[in-house]
Amino acid sequence: MKDSLRDRVGVDLGRRVSVEDGIEWAAANGVRYIDVQTDIAPNALESFDVARCAGIRAACEKHELHLGLHTLSGVNIAEFSPFLRDAADAYLKAYMDLYGRLGAEWIVVHGGYHFTGCRDRRLRASIDRLKRAVDYAEKNDVLLLLENLNGEPELAEVHYLPDNLADTQLYFQEIDSPNLKWAFTINHAHFDPIGIEGFVAGMDMGRCEEVRIADNNGEYELHMQPGTGTVDFGRMFTLIEESDFDGHYINGFGTLDDMLVGRDYIVERAREAGVDVG
Repeated sequence: MKDSLRDRVGVDLGRRVSVEDGIEWAAANGVRYIDVQTDIAPNALESFDVARCAGIRAACEKHELHLGLHTLSGVNIAEFSPFLRDAADAYLKAYMDLYGRLGAEWIVVHGGYHFTGCRDRRLRASIDRLKRAVDYAEKNDVLLLLENLNGEPELAEVHYLPDNLADTQLYFQEIDSPNLKWAFTINHAHFDPIGIEGFVAGMDMGRCEEVRIADNNGEYELHMQPGTGTVDFGRMFTLIEESDFDGHYINGFGTLDDMLVGRDYIVERAREAGVDVG
């Protein structure tokens, strides 16, 4: 039996607060799912010594919180240059090692980006690097979630990977592993020509572990407060809850308080649409 929809909607702490403060905030506000970025202060990866990791694990267990990690999309996982390609491998490995020490439950990863003229080579480098990461994940019982990123204007020089349905499908066709699942960012899909409905119809929702939520204007990349853009959240929840998805949601916009208000708003839109919110 699924938990209530409200309980399944978590919050992206990012680097807004320390992991420790974020856990206490989540517990005080009835938030059960959180993810954090551990690149820089207050959560610089190097700061997670034995004592800090033990404290975080104990706090999550005490409050029955589900903790995920979120790598930085600015790190180019499609890197192929000397030294940098090794650093990209080491970056993913370091996150996976931290996952074990913290008792985390997932890591959101990305495919990197290309510069138009080198698309095919960088796409190949990205998939090959994630294959190596998944191999390490399988050996160390780590769950990676690949996020679909946002499309950029056609004439932009830099484009994310994967940023459309075809490329998202390609990654999962090439990397068929229970240790790689999908983090579906609906606001990125919303301004794609096929929209949220196209992604839900085109992907195996049984491989979707997390749905990431923000509103959007339907035109370009924005993470807006629900209700201020053009996403139909009632329709979105209907589509996703009637699919094979049984995972959690993560709000990713504004401040922590904005995301609390947004949780109530989107759950109410789901209720109005006839979704069983529990």
